[in-house]
Amino acid sequence: MTTTIFSTAEERIADQVARAAQEGLSARPRHLPPWLFYDEAGSRLFEQITRLPEYYLTRTERAILNAHAGQIIALAAAGQPLRIAEIGAGSADKTRPLLAAAVHLQGAVIYEPVDVSASAIAVAQQRIEEEMAGVTVAPHTEDYTARLELDPALPGERRLVLYIGSSIGNFEPDDAARLLAKVRAALAPGDTLLLGVDMVKEASALLAAYDDAAGVTAAFNRNILVRLNRELGADFRPQSFAHRALWNQAASRIEMHLESLDPQTVHLRALDQRLEFTAGERIHTENSYKYRPGQAEALLAHAGFCTVAAWTDSAATFTVLLGRTA
Repeated sequence: MTTTIFSTAEERIADQVARAAQEGLSARPRHLPPWLFYDEAGSRLFEQITRLPEYYLTRTERAILNAHAGQIIALAAAGQPLRIAEIGAGSADKTRPLLAAAVHLQGAVIYEPVDVSASAIAVAQQRIEEEMAGVTVAPHTEDYTARLELDPALPGERRLVLYIGSSIGNFEPDDAARLLAKVRAALAPGDTLLLGVDMVKEASALLAAYDDAAGVTAAFNRNILVRLNRELGADFRPQSFAHRALWNQAASRIEMHLESLDPQTVHLRALDQRLEFTAGERIHTENSYKYRPGQAEALLAHAGFCTVAAWTDSAATFTVLLGRTA
């Protein structure tokens, strides 16, 4: 049964890959959505990124969650049984202290990881069920940006949705607001959302986090072309594209691009599409918006959440917020 669910979901995602590539690579300037990064190889590369010395985001957020997991879970539960969902779950490594706190509070918890990568979610399920007694994993392989479908909650049960890792920063402000509104629509009154956001800081620290000395982020960026080669019969030469990370101060975002090093022609056979690149032409692959004080709270309020509490590190480089539905 699980295999059938994954197969159906993967067929839907394959259609979305083709549509995203056709639309984005035909546009000017060319662009691709960042969810395309997260095939099996891309998910592994991102896990490597999270362990890099330059990539402060994961270790800072993890420290916040480790320090405040008990308080977060208690506030989310508000005296009721709690189940936990996570959108863009990936490996779910940072989720463990929250799951452990939920088990400590109520003896057991249902955990619903949602991700477009079936392989990442399967690995997370195996690890969590093997290592964390009291956690039942109910995975969902789906594109949560299109729709969020969660299992019905039990009577009297509250749901906490996790959207951590600063993933909300990958969306344009209007799209971020629409996404959070979709999450709100999937929740009942009294349910909560835990949101992780990266804060504005020195440009040098931001650029280093997205252009590490070891070149892991560059490999991660180019892997999107490897995926298109495999899934759409394309003939991109990934090493013919340079990884570029830029700080757009006016827009308050880091941008990632792939820049064509030479004039070149690329075919996408599955789409019967031919692309001509000039030297220096770029494919815009990711934005990562950085927030100023008060912006995340306003975003939550616009989507129908009231901020219950917020936690940050001593340098205020990263913030985790808990919002509750009315």
